[in-house]
Amino acid sequence: MNPYAQLAHTHQLLNDLLLSIPEADAYRGYAADAPPLAWLFALANYRETQILREWLQHDEQLTARLRHLFTHATPSAEQSAALPPRDHLLNWALELQEENLTRLANPKQLPPHPALQEGRLLHHILRHHSQLYEAMLTTLGQRQLASDSSAYLVTQPLQPSPPNPAMVEVMQGHYRIGAPPDDPAAVDNELPTQVVQLSTFQIALHPVSNAEYLTFIHDGGYQRRELWGADHHPTLAAPRHWQRDRHGAWYGIGLGGPYPLLPSTPVTGINRDEAEAYARWIATHDQPFSGAVLQHEYQWEAAARLRLLRDTAIAWEWCANPFHPYTDFSPFPDPCNHHAPFDQGLATLRGGSLHSQPPLKRLSYRHLAPPQQRHPFAGIRLVYPPAGSGGK
Repeated sequence: MNPYAQLAHTHQLLNDLLLSIPEADAYRGYAADAPPLAWLFALANYRETQILREWLQHDEQLTARLRHLFTHATPSAEQSAALPPRDHLLNWALELQEENLTRLANPKQLPPHPALQEGRLLHHILRHHSQLYEAMLTTLGQRQLASDSSAYLVTQPLQPSPPNPAMVEVMQGHYRIGAPPDDPAAVDNELPTQVVQLSTFQIALHPVSNAEYLTFIHDGGYQRRELWGADHHPTLAAPRHWQRDRHGAWYGIGLGGPYPLLPSTPVTGINRDEAEAYARWIATHDQPFSGAVLQHEYQWEAAARLRLLRDTAIAWEWCANPFHPYTDFSPFPDPCNHHAPFDQGLATLRGGSLHSQPPLKRLSYRHLAPPQQRHPFAGIRLVYPPAGSGGK
């Protein structure tokens, strides 16, 4: 799909999500990290117009009067209430989408700018919309969690299973990390391209599954303070979207409501603290699991580029390292400036999820989130010491 068709497709995805629930629900916030669907939809169209008209053409006519609605990452009740009714909001967006797509497809209508070279500006818009699309899905998931699912009965209860020992070794060496400098889809935080030296390590072929995570739960993983330390969460007992039926069997709450938890599906709905507690629990096992830790994003990217990993892009994968600038990082000096603030305690995730659009599934793309956020689409992949090292 060419980028212009992809943008039209992404517009349609956003439009369809806005119409997927009753209007009143579209204007409700269901959690601190799940702003109202209507506000996220409006933000996507506002940002696209801001990029094209305000930043590129110095025309603030459309954006200046709306700026007060988007001053924070999470809207206030007043900002959400100031949005127009859904029909008006959708008609406003449809007009903007058509006009903005026309301008992008006809570069002569836009002033010369480095951001237009090789379609970089279009890639930036696509990436931004893809991020907001997942944010809208998070809100839809939280809406389902707020609904009554107590009548649901599990027909095939999830059973615990031992950790999967399948892993592959990545030998010590120098590995390329980051995007090529001529990649028009690259974000500035993916640059400059790095060559990093990694010691030999083993990495799990598969992310941690629902059945493996249930074993952690059954073994008191949430109650054992030695697995958590200062990060102990006494109120947590299972992933964000897991619920029990009246017989005590676990099931999930997804975008379409209750569903059975399949044993081999990667676990999701956890924060990095939960991922690290699981890693500490695995590390207490005998070989080949001793010495397990959460992966570093360099280890993930090196193994992914070698095509060694399985079941990627099903769940975002938490990484042990904080979100940080690469050596010799330099922010883009144009509207594609997209780097997130560093040194604010944000964590890195890699790989993409089932709900991620193509702009977020590139090997060099770096997703980020607060480590305490119970990310609805994030799970775990572990790394281990080299084979024959005895877990050291």
